[in-house]
Amino acid sequence: MDRLRVATRGSALARWQAAHVGALLRVAHPGLEVEEVVVDTAGDRNRDVPISAIGGRGVFTKEVQVAVLDGRADLAVHSAKDLPSSPELQPEGLVLAAVPERADARDALVGATLDGIPPGGTVATGSTRRRVQLADRRPDLTFADLRGNIGTRLEKAGDFAAVVVALAALHRLGRDDAVAEVLATTVMLPQVAQGALAVECRPELAHLVVAIEHEPSRRCVDAERAWLATLGGGCDLPAGAYCTVEPDGALRLRAMLASLDGHVVLRAENDGDGVALATEMLGGGGRHLLAESGFTG
Repeated sequence: MDRLRVATRGSALARWQAAHVGALLRVAHPGLEVEEVVVDTAGDRNRDVPISAIGGRGVFTKEVQVAVLDGRADLAVHSAKDLPSSPELQPEGLVLAAVPERADARDALVGATLDGIPPGGTVATGSTRRRVQLADRRPDLTFADLRGNIGTRLEKAGDFAAVVVALAALHRLGRDDAVAEVLATTVMLPQVAQGALAVECRPELAHLVVAIEHEPSRRCVDAERAWLATLGGGCDLPAGAYCTVEPDGALRLRAMLASLDGHVVLRAENDGDGVALATEMLGGGGRHLLAESGFTG
């Protein structure tokens, strides 16, 4: 093929991600033309509604995937954190062909540092994962919902003591100037696969897309996704995980599972076996914690 059509959401961040993947593909396959196909998604159409209320897992990916399946596009570019982690939710006819090199997976505060937020200050975030970890460090904090694209979140930052945003998103949009503090993973474990991109395509095109695979990033993303799939949750779960590659090539997977109010926080780590780590955490109180919070695991 001398031309590939890339399906993407229409936000500035999604368009950047699609353009980045297109650039990687052109380097891998000189002479290749890459065209964007912009798709509207349920998550984008309902920016003021909590993700859990409009379908949770897949609200940013389903329509993009359909564009590939029905032939409007040849491949789809997603934020890997938006993809459902369970293999059974992978659409028939698509394969996750490549995970390019991952960006910085950490979260950032905009508006104030964690220590600089006044007592009782309000932090805006729609993520239970972020809320419970901040509450664990600062029980005095209050929280407000905040959804929308990065531009919207930055515009509203002045209405709160601070807002929480993925650092990779700020980097990609050239808004490093907005960062008040980058939160260490010892303070805030990221969402599963945060900072990574996922490229899906029909199986017959996988041989082209695999050229932009970054093997260390793929190993880490796969370990994190296996952990979340075993828990049985999605993006609304009060949980986070982060996998790194050690100097000797071994993996180190760290994970956190909490109650919705942040009063109970379970932490564990192992050598990158996501299934084993999730099983251990479920048996060590995690299953009861999820049930009390209204989740199943």
